[in-house]
Amino acid sequence: MGSSAVFQAVNGRRSYSRVTSLAPTRAELLPLVAAAARVADHGALRPWRLLELRGAARERLGAAFVAASACEGVEAVKLAGRPLRAPLLLAVIASRRVSFKVTAWEQDAVAAGVAHMLTLLLGDAGWGAMWRTGALVRAAPVREVHGLADAEELLGWLYVGGIPADCKPGVRLSIDPEEFLGVV
Repeated sequence: MGSSAVFQAVNGRRSYSRVTSLAPTRAELLPLVAAAARVADHGALRPWRLLELRGAARERLGAAFVAASACEGVEAVKLAGRPLRAPLLLAVIASRRVSFKVTAWEQDAVAAGVAHMLTLLLGDAGWGAMWRTGALVRAAPVREVHGLADAEELLGWLYVGGIPADCKPGVRLSIDPEEFLGVV
């Protein structure tokens, strides 16, 4: 155990808070999204969707952050610049379907699973990614930028770009699995 490619990808997963200005093209993203869609999905509802935000779309998101926060001056400039930290943002949207069998939380879990799977696939393809959220993820101006329907919730964004050459190794403290794996 521990030598498979899947194990190595999961065990080596990390977030990249800083990325370069390079980003995968839409054509490069499509097979990754198709593979991420293989995540467990009770009822095969596909209760999720993703949106690409590039260029001016990131600026509109920054303006929505400012509108939602009502901050001014230097704070507003900093807030508006947050979506510009990566050349590509992938909005992760839980797009809930009407189902008597599959609850809303379970559908949200599928959307989160797709996002996590996509971070692994992006890493495997040589891209840096970081899932970001924040207090403004559910704010009305932010919802408007993404064109969300009533039955949709934004779960955050994958900030995606190239991995910097001077990037330091990721550090994550190991866990004692005995503390997290119980027996009934």
